[in-house]
Amino acid sequence: MLRFKQGMNNQDSSRLENIALKIKELSKNNPWDSLCFIYSQDYRTNKKGGKLPPFASGQMIPEFEAALEALDTEVPLIIGGKSMGGRIASMIADGLLQTKRISGLLCIGYPFHPIGKPDKLRTDHLRDLQTPTLICQGTRDPFGTAEEVAAYDPSGAIEITWLEDGDHDLKPRKRISGFTHADHMQSMAASVSAWVDGL
Repeated sequence: MLRFKQGMNNQDSSRLENIALKIKELSKNNPWDSLCFIYSQDYRTNKKGGKLPPFASGQMIPEFEAALEALDTEVPLIIGGKSMGGRIASMIADGLLQTKRISGLLCIGYPFHPIGKPDKLRTDHLRDLQTPTLICQGTRDPFGTAEEVAAYDPSGAIEITWLEDGDHDLKPRKRISGFTHADHMQSMAASVSAWVDGL
């Protein structure tokens, strides 16, 4: 990780040269983790070979809210995200709906539980969710399969579009399902478009 000041000027040219040096080292196929040990300016990552620490929801909610606040628009938004991003959005959605900042929530590959821990559910707040929500999920997503999610009791505000044999990235196995990833992307786009029209 490299740190930059706001409003870079000519005095910062040495930083740009430093970046060019690092890119040159990467192009020589030097191992990424080794370069992080040498060059990273972030104390949390340089001793771990560039590996970032896990992000907790408590850290991400203020960042999400700040990003929304920075959007200078009077039009109600649809918020959401992929995986953890969708989960964070779902945790703040109802408050934003009440203040008319948003009109809906879109989650792609919602992490209903950690991989391999189907008993550790992340669904409590989904039972009472008031925000119109669309979740696009692969039927074999390890964070929540179609079979597992069928046993949950989500709010009536939630619709789920299931993509056959899709994994967490909605990628199916073509030989098994007959679908390609592009097929599922098109299906998801059509589903999202129809859902938005109905808001």
